[in-house]
Amino acid sequence: MSALQKIFKMYDIRGLVGSEMTLEAVKAIGAAFADELELAGKSLVVGHDMRDSSAEFVEAFIEGANARGADAINLGLCSTDECYFASGHLDAAAAMFTASHNPATYNGIKLSRAGARGISMDTGLSAILARAEKYLASGIDEVDEPGYSSQHDIMVEYAGYLRELVDVSSIRPLKIVIDAANGMGGLTVPAVLGTSANLPALPLEIVPMYFELDGSFPNHEANPLDPKNLVDLQKAVLEHKADVGLAFDGDADRVFVIDEKGEPVTPSAIAAIVSLSEIARAKAKGATSISVLHNLLTSKAVAEFIEGAGAKPVRTRVGHSLIKDEMAKTGAIFGGEHSAHYYFKDFYGADSGMLAAMHVLRELGSQDKPLSEFAARFDPYFASGEINSTVSNAAEKIAQIKAEYGNHPIDELDGITISSDSGQSPWWWFNVRSSNTEPLLRLNVESSDQAACKALTDKLLGIIRS
Repeated sequence: MSALQKIFKMYDIRGLVGSEMTLEAVKAIGAAFADELELAGKSLVVGHDMRDSSAEFVEAFIEGANARGADAINLGLCSTDECYFASGHLDAAAAMFTASHNPATYNGIKLSRAGARGISMDTGLSAILARAEKYLASGIDEVDEPGYSSQHDIMVEYAGYLRELVDVSSIRPLKIVIDAANGMGGLTVPAVLGTSANLPALPLEIVPMYFELDGSFPNHEANPLDPKNLVDLQKAVLEHKADVGLAFDGDADRVFVIDEKGEPVTPSAIAAIVSLSEIARAKAKGATSISVLHNLLTSKAVAEFIEGAGAKPVRTRVGHSLIKDEMAKTGAIFGGEHSAHYYFKDFYGADSGMLAAMHVLRELGSQDKPLSEFAARFDPYFASGEINSTVSNAAEKIAQIKAEYGNHPIDELDGITISSDSGQSPWWWFNVRSSNTEPLLRLNVESSDQAACKALTDKLLGIIRS
């Protein structure tokens, strides 16, 4: 496996700074990106997070793209969803330099076509890899008319657009503790929910945590899906008697929600809340045929709420670019993933943690119940959460599970999903799938009964880990 092959993943590029992610590699990728998307004479946008290596990687990427004739608009510091906004708003291909929730020693690139359309290995990333390998080996030939670079801070347009999409100006006053994890939320929250972008003040009292941009992540990892990274926020919510807590990941494209009791609200419950909000919004605009995506790992309740609101739930595989492609294909207004990624048709089909948070704030602030009570009805079932197991023989383990449960309905949309027979009580389903990047099997279990959920989880882990 070549050095470049190591850093090209299914949906993005990611690796260790210095040994895997190098300036030479990034320059070659910039040139390859410009060629593959035929950007000579056209503009692309490039943004970056607060990691120490990000700014110089941007310069190297732009140098490579310029050499092949592409003009580059350098957004500077921004969140990933802000970069997606720029890609949609300016109708330009985009590159965002971030390693999201990964430790400080990593960096990476999230690439998009114009209009924030995702690029995966199946839709162009493999071709970019092949071109970059050639450039890295033999050098980059500069075209007769190389491109140029310019600067554009798009924060004001981004913040204004989100305010237009979700109006939180007339809700009851809310106190919010926000943990930015020293990531890009520290820049975007004051602009969108505060007044730093010269927008009117909202009825929100914000208690900031770790808003200082610091790519070394001195307080905790910027990964809100790991419970240990929520502890500080949970304590602060209780200490400040806040209505809600929000935790963003490093590049602020994901958000995790904490209720007033300091308890996490599941991403599935958030997906259901936002689904209903977006469905109501679409109906108010006159839409009659409405589709909403949910990946196959979200709670059964998500599809039930979508149907109950008069929309069509569409079940999908897991994965950023796959969801974005499916949104474009189906015309879905919203898509929710179990991993706290939330996608919006009116946000160019891209995911935005900030936009999801604003929906939650509006729905919470438009009624009188505390968040724990409000969210409870959206989380009626029992789930294991995603449990990862390191295995050396993933295919063999999956075959064992299929043999054990072969008399039940089996679905192979993504890994294997096996469910209880129709009409069985308590009902259950589980999914087992291999990681794209690591020797892991990922298990998710859900049931209408807590004891059944635990028993099934224990049994499956026994097979997987034996």
